[in-house]
Formats: sequence, structure tokens, C-alpha cells
Amino acid sequence: MPSPSPSQPLTRRRHVGRTLALLAFAQLITSLDFNIVFVALPEIGRDLGFSAHTLQWVTSAYAVTYGGFLLLGGRAADLLGRRRLFVTALLLYAVSSLIGGLAESSGLLVAARAVQGLGGALLFPATLSLVNTLFAEGPERNRALAIWSGAGASGLSLGALLGGVLTDSFGWEAVFYVNIPLAGGAALLAYPLIPADGARQRGRSFDLPGAVTVTAGVTLLAFALIQGPESGWTSPVILVGFALAAVLLAAFLVIEARSRDPLMPLRLLGNRSLSGSMAITLLFGATFNALPYFLTLYLKNMPPGKLLTRCSFSPV
Repeated sequence: MPSPSPSQPLTRRRHVGRTLALLAFAQLITSLDFNIVFVALPEIGRDLGFSAHTLQWVTSAYAVTYGGFLLLGGRAADLLGRRRLFVTALLLYAVSSLIGGLAESSGLLVAARAVQGLGGALLFPATLSLVNTLFAEGPERNRALAIWSGAGASGLSLGALLGGVLTDSFGWEAVFYVNIPLAGGAALLAYPLIPADGARQRGRSFDLPGAVTVTAGVTLLAFALIQGPESGWTSPVILVGFALAAVLLAAFLVIEARSRDPLMPLRLLGNRSLSGSMAITLLFGATFNALPYFLTLYLKNMPPGKLLTRCSFSPV
């Protein structure tokens, strides 16, 4: 058998590097799209007739569908194929971004943001699964996860900066149009850089009862929390939303405890490290993660002279 050419390891490293760059770029798109609209919100509200409370649905529609379909997205990546789901999610981003940029009504824009959130719920687990399967366990995978995570974190900051530049230069529609070449280009690059999916796994299912109950429960809970200040915490629609969410999530736990192939194995909750990290993530999402939204609107609507006065420092 002939010995491998010295150029083969170098060629493999280059291919692996390009694949990692693509996966990190896809993760950046997921986080970028969450808050790229923040700076554009005042212009969107004026042009499409949003009220002060309903304007938050431009961001919340993305978050609700993202959180509601995330578990289902993970199972879909396992059963339908990681590359297939990766490409499908990116195409959802591109199409929904085009519709969002062309939207002339508040309802259509919120619907486009919801579809973007669905794209994120499919893209995030697909990219994470690809990182865990394409890179060897050990230093190579640890490095890949670090770069992939860093790309997602940088997207949160880059989204606000890029959103401001695009809105000031081209109008609020540009924060949607920019996703079309980004997501479309990444979808095309997936075919030469990511291996084709193999045969579907047998003996596994979507756990449809669990998927329906958790998706509906999380979506209703998010809706009630977001709409509560507008409709009133004691209004019938909010109380019914909380009640239905509690029933559906309780049903999800019962279904998962009895399922042969659960969507979320409950034994994972017994892992202290995992439970602790989930609690920290929940605390972060409920506190600091909301600050960019409110600070952006506050600073964007503040008169320039008043903003300079607030930001100035008195001499010691």
C-alpha cells in the first residue's frame, strides 16, 4: 500500500478549517439575527404602525418560536440528517428575511420574524451536532466548540452594531435583506464542505406527543409573559395562557417519563452540572439578556443633547 502523500494531512486540515468556519458562521447568523433589529425598532414602529407594547413582538416572535421548537429541531437533526436540516434552516432564514424586508404590515413582519425563529431552532442543534460528529473527541473538538461558541457570542454584539449601520445607511429593511446573501451563501457552501447524510436512523421516532406538548407549552408560556403587560396580568387571555402552558408542560414531563425514546430524557436533570448551567442560563436570559432591547430603545429615542448630558462626566 502506498504511503500517504505529505500534502494529504495539510489538505485535510484546510478542509476541516473551512468546515469549522462555515459552522461558526452559521452560529453567528443565529445570534446575529436575534438582536440585529434592535436599533431599527423605532423606524419599524413608525413605518408599520406598531404601538409601544406591540413593538416588542418584532423581537419576541423570534424568541418564542426559537425556544418552542428547539427540542424538536434537535430530534429532527438526528432523524432527517444534519446537513439536510442545516441547509433547510438557512433557506428558511433567507426566505423569511426577504419577506420581512418587503413587509408593509405589522402582522406580516411579525410572521416573518417567527419563521426566522423557526430557522434558528433548526439551525442551532444542527450546527452543534455537526461540530460534535465531524471533529474528533479531545483537543480538536474542544477547539471547534470554543470557536463555534465564540462566534455565537460575538454575533450578539455585532448584531447591534451592524443593525445601526444598516438602518442609518439604507433603512430598516436592510437588517432583513442582509441575511439573504449570508444565509444563502452558507447553504450553498454546505454541499462541498459538509459530508452527505447517511441512511436514516431506525428504531427512533420524533416523539410526536412530547414534541407537540413541549412546543405548545413553551410557546404559550412565552406568549403570556410577553403579552401580560399589554393585556393585563389578570386578563382572561393571559390567565388561560398560563394555565394551558402549565397543563401542557406537566403533560410533557409525564410523556417523557413513559416514552421509550424521549425527546428530553428526564435523567439528564439529575446531572448537577447540567442543572446548574441551565439555572444560570435561565437567570441570564431573564435579566441581562433583556438589557440590550430596552437600552437600545431608550438611547435611540433620547434627544442628542440630552444624551450627551447624561453621558458626560463631571470633573473630580
